[in-house]
Amino acid sequence: MNIQDIKFIYEYNYWANAKILDAASKVTSEQFVAPAEFPFGISRGGSLCGTVFHIADAEYGWRGFFENGTFNEDLNPENFSTVETLERKLQEEERSMRACLERLSDEDINRHLRYVNDEGILRDRILWHCLLHLVNHGTQHRSEAAALLTRYDASPGDLDFTFFLIETGNS
Repeated sequence: MNIQDIKFIYEYNYWANAKILDAASKVTSEQFVAPAEFPFGISRGGSLCGTVFHIADAEYGWRGFFENGTFNEDLNPENFSTVETLERKLQEEERSMRACLERLSDEDINRHLRYVNDEGILRDRILWHCLLHLVNHGTQHRSEAAALLTRYDASPGDLDFTFFLIETGNS
C-alpha cells in the first residue's frame, strides 16, 4: 500500500459520503431523526441522523489520532441534528483529512501506532491499516444509512467501489 492508494480510497469515501448526504437531503426532517433499529446513533434513537453523525464523529476522532497521536474528543450530537449541519461537518473533515493525507509519505503510512482502546487493551497498528479501517467503517454505516434512506424512498443508489470507478471515469 502507498499513500497514492490511500488517497484514492479516500476519494471513494468522500464520493460515497456525498451520495448519502444528497439522498438524506430528500427526506423530511421527521424521517431524518426518526428512531430506527440500527445500533449506532443510539442517542438519536438509532436514526438516520445518528448514523450519519456516527460517521462524522469517527472521521473527526480518528483524524485527531492520525495527526496528533490522540483521538479527538467526541463531537456533541446536539450540534448536528440536521442534514445541513452534518454536511458542513463532513465537508470540514474531508478538507482536514485531505490536508492530513497530503503531509504523509509512503514511509509514514507504514509506521506503527500504539493506543489503548475503550476496553483498555493496548493496540499496535500500522497507520495505513487504520486509514483503511476508517473508510471501511464508513462503508458499514453508509450501508445502514442507505437502508434507511431506501425505506424513505430516497435511495442513494449504488455505493459500491466499482460504481465510484465508473462514475468518476476511473474504469
